[in-house]
Amino acid sequence: QVHLVESGGGLVQPGGSLRLSCAASGFTFSRFVTRWYRQAPGKERELVASVSSVSGAALYVDSVKGRFTVSRDNARQTLTLQMNALKPEDTAVYYCNAFFPGGDDYWGQGTRVTVSS
Repeated sequence: QVHLVESGGGLVQPGGSLRLSCAASGFTFSRFVTRWYRQAPGKERELVASVSSVSGAALYVDSVKGRFTVSRDNARQTLTLQMNALKPEDTAVYYCNAFFPGGDDYWGQGTRVTVSS
């Protein structure tokens, strides 16, 4: 059975940091492109960061470049998002996604991040 379980969300003040983790099981994690998405209240879900299955190359949405770092550990089947210099506009539910081109597409249940003073 496939599972993607996010953790690490919470309430943080502007300028603070959080580290999100996603634990994967039930599929061959190393073969999948892995991504973090977020959905803010009243907005559509947006892609925040992705890291490829082969090269490990990372891509970011412009609004988080220089502040967020995505990484993956294929041996531990985990995906991580280090978020620094958080802003109120980063407030959202963050979702872990594992995508196999032309095939399966798996989602976690989400973890809430609130940036507020």
